[in-house]
Amino acid sequence: MKPTTSLLLLFLLLLGSASLAAQSKSVVIEEIIARVNNEIITTSDLARARSAMLEDVRADCRDCAPAQLQAAMAEKEKTLLRDLIDQSLLVQRAKDVGINVETDVIRRMDQIRQQNNLKDMDELESKIRELGLSFEEWKDGLRKSLLSQQIIQKEVGSKVQIGRDEISKYYDEHKNEFHRPEQVALREIFVTTEGKDEAGIAEAEKKARNLLDRVNRGDDFIELAKRYSDGSTAQRGGELGIFERGQLDKSIEDLVFKLDRGQLTDIVRTKTGFLFLKVEIRYEAGIQPMDKVEGEIQNRLYFEKIEPAMRKYLTTLREESHIVVKPGYTDTAAVASNPIQEVEPGATNAEKEKENRGRRWYWPFGSGKTEKP
Repeated sequence: MKPTTSLLLLFLLLLGSASLAAQSKSVVIEEIIARVNNEIITTSDLARARSAMLEDVRADCRDCAPAQLQAAMAEKEKTLLRDLIDQSLLVQRAKDVGINVETDVIRRMDQIRQQNNLKDMDELESKIRELGLSFEEWKDGLRKSLLSQQIIQKEVGSKVQIGRDEISKYYDEHKNEFHRPEQVALREIFVTTEGKDEAGIAEAEKKARNLLDRVNRGDDFIELAKRYSDGSTAQRGGELGIFERGQLDKSIEDLVFKLDRGQLTDIVRTKTGFLFLKVEIRYEAGIQPMDKVEGEIQNRLYFEKIEPAMRKYLTTLREESHIVVKPGYTDTAAVASNPIQEVEPGATNAEKEKENRGRRWYWPFGSGKTEKP
């Protein structure tokens, strides 16, 4: 129940970022490997994406044999540049339609600060720099992540329609998949007491009690969790997951398995803080009725539809954009009908014209390198 995600892992998983080795001044440190309209993607961007990818694969494949891990990494490696180009296209599109996430950036930063028990934003910035990260680059990564999420929801997710008949059909065809033991789906709001004296502990209990009262008065549990919970689940609205009997601490189990859907526990004191839980869904043993698993089915169908819808949307963005990839690198989602290739530096104008005949755009890389002063 306590916030267990380390500051470093949280930052890596959230932003797809990793620290880079320090570079000496006045030396070439980056190479431009792609241009997406007026933006560039460099070797440093690719290195950060690769580091984050390795963290993700290791987290998803903890029990894999070395050969399995290597194969998974090799497969993910194929789409690294594609994903960077995707994000650049999404961020540019979000800005074009006027999406502004600055308030969300501040709110998300404050959530990260609270989850890691940091007293203020200055301490957050200091911790980020201790990890070898540029604070401004880290903040910009968060901004880009939020811009991407919002444009996806606005122009793709909002258009994915799932009808009641689809849900019913899926349920009938997959009914055996919904055979469950007795389970509860839980959310939490957690208030930490780590590092606090007696007065601080009393204040933490008061905060938890106030939040419980607000939920009981009708305030939205998910929004309160996102804004005020100190737990690592805050960004997910306090979502803990689904639990069977025997998977929870006995004292917690005895509380939640007595509750029905939508009910709350009282304040529970733990070694690291105060929390209360909400039973989001309760499953009795056996095949679950459709109304109990309707949300789960909607999610399954949504994710089945969103991936092809996203790729179609990104293909359209590619067709409307000017994308150049340096020789030796591959965008696996490049639009075949409009290939834009880069010719090596030093080619004559005649060679450039011949190379790009029939293509609607050309943007040379020049040396393809940038220098740090």
